[in-house]
Amino acid sequence: MGSTDSKLNFRKAVIQLTTKTQPVEATDDAFWDQFWADTTTTVQDVFALVPAAEIRALREESPSNLATLCYKAVEKLVQGAESGCPTEREKQVILNCTCILTRILPYIFEDQDWRGFFWSTVPGAGRAGTDELDDDDGARPLAESLLLAIADLLFCPDFTVHSHKRGPDLVENMQSIDSCEYIWEAGVGFAQSPPLNYIHDLNRTELLRLLLTCFSEAMYLPPSSDNTVLNPWVTFFCSTENRHALPLFTSLLNVVCAYDPVGYGIPYNHLLFADYREQLVEQAVQILIVTLEHDGGVLQRPASPSSMEEQEFTGPENLFVNYLSRIHREEDFDFVLKGLARLLTNPLMQTYLPNSTKKIQFHQELLVLFWKLCDFNKKFLFFVLKSSDVLDILVPILYYLNDARADQSRVGLMHIGVFILLLLSGERNFGVRLNKPYSIHVPMDIPVFTGTHADLLIVVFHKIITTGHQRLQPLFDCLLTIVVNVSPYLKSLSMVAANKLLHLLEAFSTSWFLFSAAQNHHLAFFLLEAFNNIIQYQFDGNCNLVYAIIRKRNVFHQMANLPSDPASIQKALQRKRKSPDVISRTSSQETVSMEGSHPAVPAEPGTLKASLVAMPGIDKLTEKSQVSEDGTMVSVLKSDSVHTVHPDQSAVGGTSDTESNSGKDSEDVFYTEAEMERRRLSSASSTSFWAPTPEWILSWKCKLPLQTIMRLLQVLVPQVEKICIDKGLTDESEILKFLQHGTLVGLLPVPHPILIRKYQANAGTAMWFRTYMWGVVYLRNVDPPIWYDTDVRLFEIQRM
Repeated sequence: MGSTDSKLNFRKAVIQLTTKTQPVEATDDAFWDQFWADTTTTVQDVFALVPAAEIRALREESPSNLATLCYKAVEKLVQGAESGCPTEREKQVILNCTCILTRILPYIFEDQDWRGFFWSTVPGAGRAGTDELDDDDGARPLAESLLLAIADLLFCPDFTVHSHKRGPDLVENMQSIDSCEYIWEAGVGFAQSPPLNYIHDLNRTELLRLLLTCFSEAMYLPPSSDNTVLNPWVTFFCSTENRHALPLFTSLLNVVCAYDPVGYGIPYNHLLFADYREQLVEQAVQILIVTLEHDGGVLQRPASPSSMEEQEFTGPENLFVNYLSRIHREEDFDFVLKGLARLLTNPLMQTYLPNSTKKIQFHQELLVLFWKLCDFNKKFLFFVLKSSDVLDILVPILYYLNDARADQSRVGLMHIGVFILLLLSGERNFGVRLNKPYSIHVPMDIPVFTGTHADLLIVVFHKIITTGHQRLQPLFDCLLTIVVNVSPYLKSLSMVAANKLLHLLEAFSTSWFLFSAAQNHHLAFFLLEAFNNIIQYQFDGNCNLVYAIIRKRNVFHQMANLPSDPASIQKALQRKRKSPDVISRTSSQETVSMEGSHPAVPAEPGTLKASLVAMPGIDKLTEKSQVSEDGTMVSVLKSDSVHTVHPDQSAVGGTSDTESNSGKDSEDVFYTEAEMERRRLSSASSTSFWAPTPEWILSWKCKLPLQTIMRLLQVLVPQVEKICIDKGLTDESEILKFLQHGTLVGLLPVPHPILIRKYQANAGTAMWFRTYMWGVVYLRNVDPPIWYDTDVRLFEIQRM
């Protein structure tokens, strides 16, 4: 595209700029025009021709030249937005200025002294050289002029949208066009689908890339627990100052949800022509997740003097969050859900024609977008759970979790997948939907089974816990909380899933595991609670689970008789040193995998990964709700421990250890993984500060909810043994048949109320989402590498 001559001229201008010791006057148009007027450069060219070292040298040694370059480039965008870029040359100038600003902005953000530059009013900038009466406009900070110009240019007829003009010479007036008539794609709130135009897609992509770069100032601030500090770029762009906020939000959402990577219905079509829509969709979904950061704080810098008064009283209203939360029509929900499900399922489509569809790479961004939709729009969440369509989201999430479990560079993906399932599991309907038979068989390396989506969920969770890498241990609580939340609604577990749950209990109830960390016993509590829920509420269809419990009855007896004397504690901990990894013992039936599956593999050497802040503990992530007779939920007071003491155990007092440790939880939230690793190594604190004592063991052992299972064993074991002796049975199908028709009515303790632990937002999760989301954006923008090798501070980039 760019001719060699124009590249040489551009490179010459860059060298001149960095070597000139005297400031170049802003009025010297002949000099400044070399950067954008003659050249046809791609964004990749600009990144190659303007090396990082030269931008930094310019910043340090000729700051006024860098300032002038920025403000002249912004001025060109403002002029283009006013004129509507009627000529090809003007369009090229706009694209060149866009690329140059995308290249320079990260180097402005990385230097603290420069960060305020775009929020100052540059003398002579604004409406430079024109005698406008509108002084107010002339005093706009550079950032505001830039953002408003980008917004205008995204709805510029014949540049980024189709022109509606009728006659040959009617130029549309940019100031009076109604951009709601120019929404980019049919979908939410807009019915017409404009014809595809790859030039428009390319131009939109360049402008959105610059917009994302403007928003990326957030990457250069260290993680902070103060959730009220807002990104001033996002706040201004999503405010009522931006007259295109609604059509732009709608355009971004519709472009993402309408995208079909199949190649417009024709297999292999993506191999015949470049799909410019895909680049646009990637930028669009990244802009959406970044702008949908929750608002609810005060702005660090006032947007402009005129709007200061109202900002002192109200937090700024993020219009993107506002519009997202107000979507309510069923057909809009349907369009969004089907679009996201189609895109999330794309990477796991094994068609009869391999590679016939384009494989998309932006599933992490889609998961964050789905999360935001459920979080900000409760009607959408209920719509998702109203039908079995929720399973079209569940299956790809389980696929990603299973696929990423061995890869340390994808810890963030594991977390977001588990978070979404935790959020969904807080609603009764999710548990009910899981009873639908699972028949599609996505290629996953898990044991073959015949059963429901609940079985799939349990088998995948078992695989993550037993064969995932170490970094996933903090997620075990979340995984088992999801199982507990859905357990009262599971009508019939398969034998494979039942055995998996008992294998987990077996591993989590060994004395060495229980005694080796202060929180480990919670995992056993969660599993017992799930078994109790199934026995009390779904006994009839669950003969497989009952049979598995009878077969493994010694596990429950060992727990009831767990020794707590000092000698036994010592013996258990020594056993631990000998057998470090009992949890990954896998049972023999594990060998048969589904067809077409690939085992999870660790990250390739050299893969980059962004660090994350630590997650709050499960007690901070969730709040307990009790399901009453009519199915509604009532919040349970916090005073209880994480594991509720059921009425038949309430005689035992004492707080749980999670409460005594909760003070330290909150301070840990804001350390990056790398920092936590360092702290672990330097102090080996987990071992030096904590050791199991007999009193500690007794404090929770007496609360183990074993009554229901012990009663079941007491009634059924003699009956099963009698059948085996009488009939000489060794065939489990006969025993299962007996258990299927058995009943425990009147023999079990009174059913306990169903407790659901519902996800609740807090500062810790908000910060986690910010670091995860920007880490994804950083790592996914490699061509051009917008932020590569700049001094980001929100996370650390590590090579695997």
